[in-house]
Amino acid sequence: MADKVYRASTTAPVNIAVVKYWGKRDATLNLPTNSSLSVTLAQSDLRTLTTASCSASYPASEGDWLLLNGEPSDVSGARVQACFRELRARRAALEAADPSLPKLSTMPLHIVSENNFPTAAGLASSAAGFAALVRAIADLYELPASPSELSLIARQGSGSACRSLFGGYVAWRMGGKADGSDSMADQVAEASHWPEMRALVLVASAAKKGVSSTSGMQQTVATSSLFQERIERVVPQNMAVMEKAIQDRDFAPFAEVTMRDSNSFHATCADTYPPIFYMNDVSRAAIRAVEQINAAAGRTVAAYTFDAGPNAVIYYLEKDTELVVGTFYHVLGGEIDGWKNDAVKGLKPTTSLDGGVASLLKGGVSRVIMTGVGPGPQKADEHLVAEDGTPVRR
Repeated sequence: MADKVYRASTTAPVNIAVVKYWGKRDATLNLPTNSSLSVTLAQSDLRTLTTASCSASYPASEGDWLLLNGEPSDVSGARVQACFRELRARRAALEAADPSLPKLSTMPLHIVSENNFPTAAGLASSAAGFAALVRAIADLYELPASPSELSLIARQGSGSACRSLFGGYVAWRMGGKADGSDSMADQVAEASHWPEMRALVLVASAAKKGVSSTSGMQQTVATSSLFQERIERVVPQNMAVMEKAIQDRDFAPFAEVTMRDSNSFHATCADTYPPIFYMNDVSRAAIRAVEQINAAAGRTVAAYTFDAGPNAVIYYLEKDTELVVGTFYHVLGGEIDGWKNDAVKGLKPTTSLDGGVASLLKGGVSRVIMTGVGPGPQKADEHLVAEDGTPVRR
C-alpha cells in the first residue's frame, strides 16, 4: 500500500555519569578523549518518548522532519544527518538482501519526540533524545543490531547518548581506532544487580545553559593544563575503582569516585581559558549539604555529581533515604514540585544543615526529581504519530 504509514515508538532513559565524558579527540565522529561510566535513571521519572514513522505518501518536498516537545526541530545538522545516514544504510542493506521488503530506506522520516523533563538544562536531554531517535528508527527499520552496535550510531548524535541504549550501569569505552568502530557502550551491570541505588536531583536552574557542552569541551581541550592529567591518570583510575565498586555493590568507593570525578571535571572547566563555570552558589550549597549529611551519619551515605549544568544529582541507597532525602525535604519544604508523597511521608530531619547552606538551597532549588536506577529503551504502544501520519495532539 503506497499510503501505508509505518511506525515504531520507543522510550529512552536519561543517564547521569559518575565518571564524566569531557573532551573529544575527533569532533566529527564524536570520539572521546576518555572512557566514562554512568547510571541509567528510571524512565517513570525521566524519559524521552519518540515515534519514528515513514511512508511513501509523505511529500518528498518536505523531506525528513522532527517535532520536539511540539516545536519543529532542525534535522539538517551533521549530528542528526549522521544518524539518519547510518540507519538508512543498514536498512538499505536488508532491502538489497531481500527484495520483498518494503523500501523504507527511500521514504521520508517523520519523527515526533517529547521529554517529561526540561530540555537543555543539564539533565542529559540530548542523551535520552538521540538514544530514543536511534532506537525508534532501528525498530521502524527492523534492524537486527545489538544495543552496542546502535550505540556506535547514537554516539555520533550525542556522545553520552550511547550510554542511554542500556539500562543499569553503563560504560562508554573510548576505543582507540581512528574510525571510531571500537568507541561504543557496554553494560557493566544490569539495574537488577544493584537495584537499591537511588538519585535525588535538585534542579537549581531549568534555564538553557550559557556555554554548551560542545563548545565547552573544545575550549577545555585547547586551553586547560589540568585536562591532560585528567585523561591520562585520573579517569583510568576512577574507571577501575568504579567498575569494582559496582560489581561489589560497595557504596563508599562508588560515592568517593563519583564526587572526586565531578570535582575533577569542574576543575578542568575552571582551568579552561577563559574559565567555564557550570555550577553556581546553589550547586556549591548542595555539595556542603552532602558533606554535612555524611559527617552526621559517620559514614558516606550520599554522593553528589554535576554534569555541565548547575543541577545536583545526589546518589544514595534506599536504606539511607531518611538520612539523605529526609534532610533535604525538611530544608526545602514540601511545597516545591517533585516530592513523592509516599516516599517522604514520615521522614525525619536527621541532619541539621548549616544556616547559610540551608537558605541557599531553599532559595535556589526550583524542583526535585526523585528517581533510581532503571532499564534501557523500551518499545512503546503509545504513538506520537497517528495512523494517517499526522502528529498526535496531546
